[in-house]
Amino acid sequence: MKRFHVHLHVSDLDKNIGFYSALFNQPPTRTEGDYAKWMLEDPPVNFAISTRGTSTGLDHLGFQVSSADELGALKAQAQAAYMALLDEGETTCCYARSDKYWITDPQGVAWEQFHTLGNIPVFNEAAAPAATACCAPAPAASSASACCSPAAAPASAAGCCGR
Repeated sequence: MKRFHVHLHVSDLDKNIGFYSALFNQPPTRTEGDYAKWMLEDPPVNFAISTRGTSTGLDHLGFQVSSADELGALKAQAQAAYMALLDEGETTCCYARSDKYWITDPQGVAWEQFHTLGNIPVFNEAAAPAATACCAPAPAASSASACCSPAAAPASAAGCCGR
């Protein structure tokens, strides 16, 4: 099963947790000091917010899948369409360990395709020192560097926003 993923940067986490909890009629599935996530079933959406961005608004979109086979099928589809992709493989971010890759649409919106492997107790295990946001690669599809910020962290930055 695929689950649509949306990640927003917010300026006031508590205020936004209140708003989205009321909107979705349920509390977050996971809450940390800088992050909250709702795993909605109807419609199936992984909706995350964090205060890690340099500006508020949309960080990235994506698809979370429930198996390695599904992730492989999405990756093959992207490759068959000649989409430039940034393959991070197994990585950590947003309090989770995931296998993921990124593609970027013509407008520069980053799309994360990922399979969550498990939760971790920290935001990410090997953050780049200059990384300030989660998790999308740079807007240019052909030169997309690794996560953690649209401002672009170096490609060696191990780990970012799997859920």
